[in-house]
Amino acid sequence: MSTDPGFVEYIADQVDSSCQITCRRMFGEYGLYARGKFVAVACDNQLFIKPTEAGRSFIGNVVEAPPYAGAKPWFLVRDGIDDAEWLTQLIALTESSLPMPKPKPKKKRAKTRG
Repeated sequence: MSTDPGFVEYIADQVDSSCQITCRRMFGEYGLYARGKFVAVACDNQLFIKPTEAGRSFIGNVVEAPPYAGAKPWFLVRDGIDDAEWLTQLIALTESSLPMPKPKPKKKRAKTRG
């Protein structure tokens, strides 16, 4: 079952604009980015936050589960989705704990023969 786009839109709307949330469709599911950092996935209409020590401390009693078969466990967020302030804080803490993504190498252009 793939994630409903309305679910992802609801999550993005819950998070304060200061986090600069963007969403990208990935294999029928969605990746969520905060300030360009990959912080969460939405799979089967459930929200999974990338595990960090800051997130673990903030959540307290963490529920961990893999977002898809074969994946490592992430933080499964159920009750906090409707609490905009709490979710914004969790996303912001997670984003600040992660390194900037490595820049992708530029693609080389094929040489043309004349």
